[in-house]
Amino acid sequence: MPSPAGKDGIAEIALWIHDTGDAYRVEVLRWKNGIFVPAPDVYRYYFPTVVRYYEQMTQQHPDYSFYWYYLADAQYRAGMPQEALASVHKALSFDQPYPSRERLLELERNIRQMLEIIGMPRVVGLFPASVKTTEGVKWGYINNRGKMEIRPLYDDARDFQESGLAIVGLNGKYGIIDISTNYVVQPVYEMISPFSERRAIVIDGQGFKLIDETGTVLTKQAYPFISNMQDGRSVFYVTNGGNGGTSRYGYLDSQGNEIISAQYEEANDFENGRAVVKIKDNEYALIGRDGRKLATYPYTYVGPHGDGLLAFKREAAGKYGYIDEHGTVVIPPTYTSAFPFHDGRAVVNAAEDYKSNYGVINKQGMFVVKPEYNDIRDLGDERLALGRAVDPEQPFLGSKYAIADWKGTVLSEFLYQDVSNFQDDLASVSDTKQTYFIDRSGKPAPGFPRFTGTGSLTLVQKDLIKAFIDQRLSYINRDGVVIWGQNTVIPLKSPYLVKEEKYKPNPDYLVYNPQVEGMTDKAAQQMVNSKLKEMSQVKPIPGKLDYSYSGDFEVAFYKQKLLELELNGYHYPSGAAHGMPTKTYAIINLVNGHMYTLKDLFKPGSDYVKELSSIVGKQIKEDPQYSYVFPGSYTGIRPDHPFFVTENAIHLYFSPYEIAPYAAGFPTFTVPFEQIRGIVNTDGEFWKSFHA
Repeated sequence: MPSPAGKDGIAEIALWIHDTGDAYRVEVLRWKNGIFVPAPDVYRYYFPTVVRYYEQMTQQHPDYSFYWYYLADAQYRAGMPQEALASVHKALSFDQPYPSRERLLELERNIRQMLEIIGMPRVVGLFPASVKTTEGVKWGYINNRGKMEIRPLYDDARDFQESGLAIVGLNGKYGIIDISTNYVVQPVYEMISPFSERRAIVIDGQGFKLIDETGTVLTKQAYPFISNMQDGRSVFYVTNGGNGGTSRYGYLDSQGNEIISAQYEEANDFENGRAVVKIKDNEYALIGRDGRKLATYPYTYVGPHGDGLLAFKREAAGKYGYIDEHGTVVIPPTYTSAFPFHDGRAVVNAAEDYKSNYGVINKQGMFVVKPEYNDIRDLGDERLALGRAVDPEQPFLGSKYAIADWKGTVLSEFLYQDVSNFQDDLASVSDTKQTYFIDRSGKPAPGFPRFTGTGSLTLVQKDLIKAFIDQRLSYINRDGVVIWGQNTVIPLKSPYLVKEEKYKPNPDYLVYNPQVEGMTDKAAQQMVNSKLKEMSQVKPIPGKLDYSYSGDFEVAFYKQKLLELELNGYHYPSGAAHGMPTKTYAIINLVNGHMYTLKDLFKPGSDYVKELSSIVGKQIKEDPQYSYVFPGSYTGIRPDHPFFVTENAIHLYFSPYEIAPYAAGFPTFTVPFEQIRGIVNTDGEFWKSFHA
């Protein structure tokens, strides 16, 4: 058997020693100094075979605890700690754990030690970092000293995962790289999900597909939807009769096979070998990993299970309670909403109107936390965030949170605007002025810095904090020293540059606006910068708002004398389903400060509106990519229509809802200059500013 270093010429032997049922204890040994001794250096070669065997056993006999123990042990020895951790937790969930609770807890400790040694970006030691450039925001990767190890080449970059792989975006598509920047998956997909159980979901023009860590597509076809792999299964659905047809859900296994055919009206993720599905109206079922029905429930709703209990409703307009897996009512339906149990606790809402009275119950249905809160979050690590409405008459405006323990004891004041889940005994919190870590006591964690602004913190290494504060990313050590931060100056060709200014007059109002420097004509520069502030929505703001607003910018195009800045905004009314994005372009001559409009590009007297309207209308009619445009909504462009230019084309765009659904964003139509050469004023100042 080969070790990571290859074969050494010495034979090993694998002994399968019968235990109980069809379970075997497996030992891999070699002969040394007159005796057989363990050969752990070849475990990762041999134990995947054992893993496959026990995966089959647990699928056939999900209620036999000893198979789950041996699966966890095999996964641990095969170097699969994440999968082993899930299996050992399953083994611990039985009333009579095998071989003993103590042995399983010891195995869990060993698995966690392996995770600490090999896991997460802590081993890779590279972290995504963004840089503003003349080509927009570009992403690369820094080390823990702030040195850029992978140059900022990408339009997007995600964290390195356990496998040493990272998802990156380039030219509107996504791929996967390793730490040497080699593409494991070429950037050809519209989306790639993070890996879960060594599988990721990708989307291309055909639909959803499942891939492994080599980028191999495992599914035999594309689907309208696939969920992330959970407990060895991914939910998928197929639709009969087109977009308006009926959808049916099924499950894929880790090899992309339809292990359970598409037959359900609804389907939840698997957990511990079980999943809740909807068969038809007033019939739900609990199924095993092979699709076998373990129980059926004659109710209008049954939710995902947790701790052996499932939320349910008898009638569509009724209230929620909880049943056990056999269908016996354990907690009568008295709640207006009910969430899955976790570690013996569940969040429920007891309100009778549009307001919220959230509380927390135990498995006997007794309130551990009284139902009097606007929001409650389970933070993990046996901690809760209790939210009181900022304005009780307008609860949709949000909450202020306090920290409570699992018994309902309130540990802190109601200070926090936002709270993250606990990880490594720390949670990130923001009040209206600062962001910092708290520990399980609910108080600021000693030995960690505080940051001015609102956002989130993540401890990515023992002495390295990833801070996303006021929509800007930086890395800071525990002494508060900035290791790396995004640049606030974008150099153009000397002497020009674009400088970022921050405007935050209110916790709910944040704008990063551009300011141009280096222009010889200082009066023109002042005029340009004053206009940029106005276009960026830098204006007096009252102390209290019923909305939030954020604004930012990018260099969209820069050539010769022409600078084009894309100014983005997002206005979000409190309580709305979503906000409204805005986009405008400042197109600036860096010599004289002129800011161009659409008519400046065309010859005087030319009917550019008619010409461009016709071209865009033809694209809508003939190009399938614009099939989403509302029929009859397009009536042409305006003389001052929003636009931007690139070297060889003009681009005309519309706001959300103007001619298409919100989800379409800003429908944009590209017209090459060659197509409209006859009406472009090639002798005009605008054209010559970037075509001298």
